[in-house]
Amino acid sequence: MIWRHIASNFLTLLVVILVAAAAAVAWAKHQYVAPGPNAAAACVRVAPGASLNAVSEQLAEQGVVTNSYIFRAGADYAGKARDLKYGAYLVPPNVTMEEVVRTITAGGPSTCGTEVIFRIGVRENSVVLRDTDAATGEMAEQAKYNPATETAPEVIASAEQKSDSRLRLTIAEGVTSWQIVQGLKQAGFLNGEVEDVPAEGSLAPDTYDIQRGGDRATLLAEMARRQSAALAAAWEAREPDLPYANPEEALIMASIIEKETGIAAERRVVASVFVNRLRQGMRLQTDPTVIYGITKGEGILDRGIRGSELRRRTPYNTYQIDGLPPTPIANPGRASIAAALDPENTEYVFFVADGSGGHAFGRTLEEHNANVARWREIERQRGEPLSPVQSD
Repeated sequence: MIWRHIASNFLTLLVVILVAAAAAVAWAKHQYVAPGPNAAAACVRVAPGASLNAVSEQLAEQGVVTNSYIFRAGADYAGKARDLKYGAYLVPPNVTMEEVVRTITAGGPSTCGTEVIFRIGVRENSVVLRDTDAATGEMAEQAKYNPATETAPEVIASAEQKSDSRLRLTIAEGVTSWQIVQGLKQAGFLNGEVEDVPAEGSLAPDTYDIQRGGDRATLLAEMARRQSAALAAAWEAREPDLPYANPEEALIMASIIEKETGIAAERRVVASVFVNRLRQGMRLQTDPTVIYGITKGEGILDRGIRGSELRRRTPYNTYQIDGLPPTPIANPGRASIAAALDPENTEYVFFVADGSGGHAFGRTLEEHNANVARWREIERQRGEPLSPVQSD
């Protein structure tokens, strides 16, 4: 009887414990998705290399979450405990723990705090300071300068030295490898020498979080890794029967597309023109390749192409050579790589500027000549010198 009584009490206690545990789990789940305690928007900062424990304690101190343990458990259960992204994020009032986890693991541009962005562009480079606007609580540009021609304003120089400032590097689509290397040399918060200019087309235009004192060569290696991965993924998913012998030829085509149009909706159509020309044995006849043959990618050509340059036979003059040039002519972005490997299905073999920043496309020489005549008239009305339009 005694043992039976003990067993009964034990089972009763076990049931009570299980019920309490279930109630605790249910309460914790409710807390995780319930509105948080912060009555106003808060700036949540994730330091480089910060642990989830440190961030959860910080959030509790800021009054953004009610319980740091529940926050950590929820992030771990969601499989995001190791996915913290360095940055500063503005979270709205009464934000749930679930939403906070989603925000600080998704990454992206800072939405509060201080951010210094070094931008390498096709025509020029710039350093931009973004900070939280006191009136709106949103990130806004506070200062900007050209590192090639100007000295850094004190406000930017000071921000670069602050431990809680986020430093980022943005590479524009269509810049050359030489331009990227020159830009990195201008970034005073980076260290290390660059021995050689990487192969054209091998670097990914993207945004990179960087550390003060980071190594330039290591950063270039990360750019190459991302570009290689983007090309491999696009090549794997490519349309069948494209006229490329290997991924490198697709990258060359992507670089031409990148330099021919800045309009996203046109990329696959422009790709179709060049693919159709290759299939028909036509020359590509594209000005950006001629320009690359002149500049070697070292800067821009701030003038029109001369007739003599169009007639000169060089490896990059696609008016004079058959097929693709020997290398890419710039570093194309993911969208242009995708367009080269998934072109629109068209019968176009010609295109010319239409005066609006885009292009007019033609299936026949008659259509193309009509489009060229319209473009000539636009040039005359603008008082611009007539460009040496051929068939691109």
